[in-house]
Amino acid sequence: MEKHHHHHGCCGCSSSGQMPRRSFLAAVGGTAVGAAAIANATAPSVVPPWKSVPMTTAAMRKELVVQPVLSYRVWNRAEKTSWRGWGGFHSEADYDAEAARIAQELEDIKNKAGFAMKMLPLQRVVNVDQAKAVCAGTADVMLIYAATGDTSDIEALIRPDRYNLMFVRHKSGPVYLWYEIASPRMLRKMVDTLGQPGLQPCDVVVDDTEQLVWRLRALSGLRNTLGSKIVAIGDASGWGAGGQKAPKIAAEKWKLEIIPVSYEDLGKRISSAQADGALVEKTAAEAAEYMRQNGVTLSTDRGYVERAFLLTEVFKSLMAEAGSSAMTINNCMSTIMPMSETTACLPLTLINDSGALAFCESDFVVIPSGILMNHICQTPVFLNDPTYPHDGLITVAHCTAPRRMDGRNLEKVNLLTHYESDFGAAPKVEFSVGQKITMIDPDFDCKRWIGFRGEVLENPFMDICRSQVDVSIEGDCNYLAETMCGFHWMMAYGDHRRELGYALRKMDIEWDDLTATMEKKA
Repeated sequence: MEKHHHHHGCCGCSSSGQMPRRSFLAAVGGTAVGAAAIANATAPSVVPPWKSVPMTTAAMRKELVVQPVLSYRVWNRAEKTSWRGWGGFHSEADYDAEAARIAQELEDIKNKAGFAMKMLPLQRVVNVDQAKAVCAGTADVMLIYAATGDTSDIEALIRPDRYNLMFVRHKSGPVYLWYEIASPRMLRKMVDTLGQPGLQPCDVVVDDTEQLVWRLRALSGLRNTLGSKIVAIGDASGWGAGGQKAPKIAAEKWKLEIIPVSYEDLGKRISSAQADGALVEKTAAEAAEYMRQNGVTLSTDRGYVERAFLLTEVFKSLMAEAGSSAMTINNCMSTIMPMSETTACLPLTLINDSGALAFCESDFVVIPSGILMNHICQTPVFLNDPTYPHDGLITVAHCTAPRRMDGRNLEKVNLLTHYESDFGAAPKVEFSVGQKITMIDPDFDCKRWIGFRGEVLENPFMDICRSQVDVSIEGDCNYLAETMCGFHWMMAYGDHRRELGYALRKMDIEWDDLTATMEKKA
């Protein structure tokens, strides 16, 4: 008899929070487990995952292809008439010098990026036909250096079905004509409403190439989120009544390829792994080495840890077969425990620390935010349960959390039982006090996300989910309490609010940045 059917907390263990399998398959078009495996992905890892440099997601990350274009016209002198427009360019030699300046800036941008990006050679466009030819390319981003080009040329470069950026100069070089007319002529078409599909005011950058870098980082994150694959053990779901439509939204709005794996299939795989003496011996040795590491404290039965390492191999093989660097598990408490004789908590931590993505609860209300933030910051993210904001702080917690939160160093961890079942192995990660963080609270309808910057204040040890942290709220705490939405939140080290906000504009999702609002009022 199930002992914990009364549980009302964070997990998806009750049937009330789960979309039926038949309904889910209809929503996402009946996607099945992919048959193709990544080359060599199923081979045993030579380096244990807690030691390896995070590579898994990075190896599968798609590069952002950028097409830079210098748009200009050479003015021809004419008597007694206005024959030239604004701009510090008076000869072809001036444009040669500008092309060289741009080439150096593009090299600097690529060096600063820190994400996979392919910068195509700069194209020079002086008429509509040339603009149309360049626009027909397959680049993800059109980066337009709008020097003195004609309106029709620039319009021909912009396609609403891809990302477009316009760069103009004020003081970083010879002044550009479009420093004057980007808004009235291009964005507003000489009226008072925006009218250029594919280009918004936030897509125009003046002088500062760092402003290009973070926009490109946001677009890279968005490109790698849209259409990405994720394995969903026990099917996709969404927390609470409001989350029932989340798998459908994830499949349609975010184009996620959700690959369901039944618990029947998982059970067979676990049994097979348990019968593989060599694999059991290998994972037991890895678990022993893990428990000997500095910063690791064992406060549960070591057998739970050993079986968690074996379960990790099962999860990794599922991801490899699906060609995915992300996974989630539904009903992750009562269903998994009898099969594996441990909990899924530690395996999810190990997978996150190896550079892939692993989420509990299969809550597709929040999972897209985790995938997006991971691809932007390129570090692990922490799916958590929020509490009630008060006095400028909030506690967030879950029984699983990554240790390699900065993407490099492992935080200290105490391996305990999973709190609500008092079973298995669950990590209590000690987050770095003083560390700045970004927090996301997505809504059920994927129309408004709340975000704020905070700071790790304390790692308490309350009778709640094991990985727990008090963080400050850099914003209006009372407003947050009044407008909280959805349920689960997502946290990452560092400040990624501007990239997130820019990416969400492309998705027609409101970004309610509490920290930015506070700073504007200050």
